[in-house]
Amino acid sequence: MNLKRIFAVMLRQFYLMRGSFSRVVPLFAWVAVDMVLWGFLTRYLNVSASSGINFVFILLGAVLFWDFFIRVMQGVTMAFFEDVWSRNFLNMFASPITIAEYIIGLVVSSIGMTLIGLTAMILIAALCFGLSLMVYGMMIFPFLLILFLFGIAIGIFGCAIVLRLGPASEWFIWPIPAFLSPFVGVLYPISTLPQSMQHVSHLLPPSHVFEGMRAIVTGGTVSWPLLAWSGCLAIAYILLASWCFTRTYQHAVRTGLMARYSVESLS
Repeated sequence: MNLKRIFAVMLRQFYLMRGSFSRVVPLFAWVAVDMVLWGFLTRYLNVSASSGINFVFILLGAVLFWDFFIRVMQGVTMAFFEDVWSRNFLNMFASPITIAEYIIGLVVSSIGMTLIGLTAMILIAALCFGLSLMVYGMMIFPFLLILFLFGIAIGIFGCAIVLRLGPASEWFIWPIPAFLSPFVGVLYPISTLPQSMQHVSHLLPPSHVFEGMRAIVTGGTVSWPLLAWSGCLAIAYILLASWCFTRTYQHAVRTGLMARYSVESLS
């Protein structure tokens, strides 16, 4: 594995961001809208509800965590889409770079973009609505790590889908977080779901993160075995997604799809 090639993938993303204001603004704009919208909603609920629960830590904190997951996933997919949109994918793999080096480069690029978005979210939530992540204690680190790993897995899997079906299939990727959100219980306990949906929830790492987050806020305890299980699941999903991407790439090379990769490529 050549670190220079990995750095080259990261450097390309840096130059793209530096040279385009339109690529930088979305890193802040959407997270700012989410934080402001849910921040005012939680403030309203705190005033109107008589439950004594601080909805800032339950709802706004959950939205912050979920937005973090989305930023991680999109950090991987957007870096890949940049190569697709510019028709640079064939040029990339005409070089000596390997699949592993390319994927690692996408992941590291995602870390940089995610940190920018996470910093913006934390500042807005803390300064405007009084949300402090310290309320979750040291559990904030395993929570974010699990969401990060799962976001990487979904991002790599999304890249595999687009590589297999063509650039037009990117519209299958954007709704993935919305499709997963009902199962992971971002805003409500998993126990409120039908039994059939709960079976799916237990196989998704974020569901255990949000359950643990609510347990801390309401004075309960986090289940360490479930948290460890979710971490193992996230790692397994990364390995599975990487395998899917590698197999898809090998299929594209074997069938000649790589050479004619364009908007019309659907097979």
